[in-house]
Amino acid sequence: MPVILAALLLILLFILAAVVLIPITLVMRYRAGTARRPARRWLATINAAGIGVSIAIFLTAAALTNIWVPEAFVYASVGLVGGAVIGLLGLLLTRWEVRPGVVYYTPNRWLVLAITLAVTGRLLYGFWRGWNAWQSLAGDTSWAAAAGVAGSLAAGAVILGYYFAYWLGVRSRAPRGGN
Repeated sequence: MPVILAALLLILLFILAAVVLIPITLVMRYRAGTARRPARRWLATINAAGIGVSIAIFLTAAALTNIWVPEAFVYASVGLVGGAVIGLLGLLLTRWEVRPGVVYYTPNRWLVLAITLAVTGRLLYGFWRGWNAWQSLAGDTSWAAAAGVAGSLAAGAVILGYYFAYWLGVRSRAPRGGN
């Protein structure tokens, strides 16, 4: 019995630590997202390819989710396109510094802050709406549809579309060969 109690306490402490560290991780994500760095073609290629695979898996999951949540695939697709448009805007707002043999880029601070806050807000809203949907569940409506899963898929798709377009743009601006 003491082992089970200790395990439950450890799990509770882990969850509490994760909740307490969320603001710190958000600040660190913002700082990393606005740092000046060199545009490396190979790194941008790896990131764009990885996000491309993520998009394929994401859209497949959205299509399957569409069975239970009406218009989930539509929301995910629109979010993906919207994110790509924001990614192109991000490329326009990025500060580019061309030096001999290397290109440095600094993402726009306001856009990175807006994206970070949008994701955070959507997560918090999703938790709140999910909790309310759980408490007032109607008999003919699925909990996933009532909790706003389609909107959450759209928010996730915006992030995927943004980073996919952004990394493709960084790849196109990075010098060939070298670093």
